[in-house]
Amino acid sequence: MPFFLYDPTMVLLIPAVLFALWAQMKVKSAYRKYTQIRSAQGFSGAKVAESILRQNGIYDVKVEAVNGELSDHYDPRTKTVRLSEHNFQGNSLSALAIAAHEVGHAIQDKEAYAMLRLRHSILPVTNIASFAAFPLFLIGLFMSSPMLMDLGIFFFGAVVLFHLVTLPVEFNASSRAMAILKNNGYLVTQELDGAKKVLNAAALTYVAAASMALLNLVRLLILRGEE
Repeated sequence: MPFFLYDPTMVLLIPAVLFALWAQMKVKSAYRKYTQIRSAQGFSGAKVAESILRQNGIYDVKVEAVNGELSDHYDPRTKTVRLSEHNFQGNSLSALAIAAHEVGHAIQDKEAYAMLRLRHSILPVTNIASFAAFPLFLIGLFMSSPMLMDLGIFFFGAVVLFHLVTLPVEFNASSRAMAILKNNGYLVTQELDGAKKVLNAAALTYVAAASMALLNLVRLLILRGEE
């Protein structure tokens, strides 16, 4: 979130910034630790992703490699599960956990999971709102225009909503992933804890983003109330 000016309300962001930094360190630490531990079954992330898709009757979703670390995602527009190279080719606990998580989103898509559909529906508005919210509020603040400040707050409210809706989407995908990895024998019992730690650490980054968004909204409301 942009820091468009310094004022006393910025202290509200300190806990969220610290939490976000901690969450990033946590996810990188967990990912790198469990990347070093190969799964007993030896399945690659790509193999697991493709197998889970077929088991759930999903034949129109591709699995492909993408550059970068932790760049894994599911693209509903192109029906593609994209796994970073290490997770696509690797057979580590991290690779399997992340592959199963991303396929969890594809399963959500197939089942028309309500929160995923809501997130997709508000994404275009959120993209515009995230770009316009702070400039509108800042112009309104400098020009003493309550209408522009309120419009900025309204737009930023859409950004907050997107972050809040993202939380159940991600938690649900991780829950699906762990159940699939356990029930279908992709991981043995002793490996499940490691996979869960990877997914839990990743979930913290979404919680941190939502916290940052909420506290920024509180900032805007406080600044608006002082005008």
